[in-house]
Amino acid sequence: MRRRGFARLAAATALGLALAGCSAVGAEKPTVVVTTNILGDVTRNLLGDQADVVVLMEANADPHSFGISARQAAMIENADLIIHNGGGLEEGVLNHVEAAAAEGVPTLAAMDAVEPLAFTHGEDGGGTAEDPHFWTDPSRMAQAAKAIADGALEHVDGVDPEAVRSQTASYVQQLGELEVAMEASFAGIDPARRKLITNHHVFGYLAQRFGFEVIGAVVPSGTTLASPSSADLHDLTGKIRSTGVVAIFADSSQPERLAQVLAAEAGQEIAVVPLFTESLGAEGSAGATYLDMMRANTQSITNALS
Repeated sequence: MRRRGFARLAAATALGLALAGCSAVGAEKPTVVVTTNILGDVTRNLLGDQADVVVLMEANADPHSFGISARQAAMIENADLIIHNGGGLEEGVLNHVEAAAAEGVPTLAAMDAVEPLAFTHGEDGGGTAEDPHFWTDPSRMAQAAKAIADGALEHVDGVDPEAVRSQTASYVQQLGELEVAMEASFAGIDPARRKLITNHHVFGYLAQRFGFEVIGAVVPSGTTLASPSSADLHDLTGKIRSTGVVAIFADSSQPERLAQVLAAEAGQEIAVVPLFTESLGAEGSAGATYLDMMRANTQSITNALS
């Protein structure tokens, strides 16, 4: 693993590097920086106390638009390993990741470990753009988890390979149990009612894995930075009426106004159901961890569509 020179470390120290009580400079443990809180939670389960895992994205933040401070940017530059989602998800942070990679900092895109899906709705390139929201399928998250563990063993000095492999095996088993539980819960939903409309296109992987149909999204895009036109909303209202949609699923960390307007425009009984989609919830919430988030979403989807 590459080490920076003393001059660079001194400069980083001058910046007062500190985040969440840990520092990449002079730390007893190596530092792994993770962009999103979903991957941060997974990484902490895999590495345990073998490294300081620094997560850049706060709870209930938007991965497409969140930014970082100068101190966080300096921490990225001095990390032993950077883990990011990939697929263009972290639009506000990607330039920092790319700059660190150009300086020789090891980086790992979790999405590289999974078979990607393409967007098939809206203005996302007519099926040419990759969908970055792979974590809604726990089997793909298991593939990503194994890749993260392998990347840590390759690039992060001082970690105990046996401990990392044991923790990874345990977590992958929990992901398998989650997948089985989700399948059992969704089995109670009539196939004719397995129709999803969300704030934006985020559940393509879940739909493929568990047999749902994505009817559309309030924002017809894979990013929250886009906005719908009146024609988009009119088209989606027609789809709601023609397909018998009974619920619109909104991101719990985003405003529900457009979803509520769409439900009212459809002129029929439609519930607006909040889900944890792109971010974990705050500590103590139903979506405080990745496993909790997926269980909570499974229960909410099942209750809304059964």
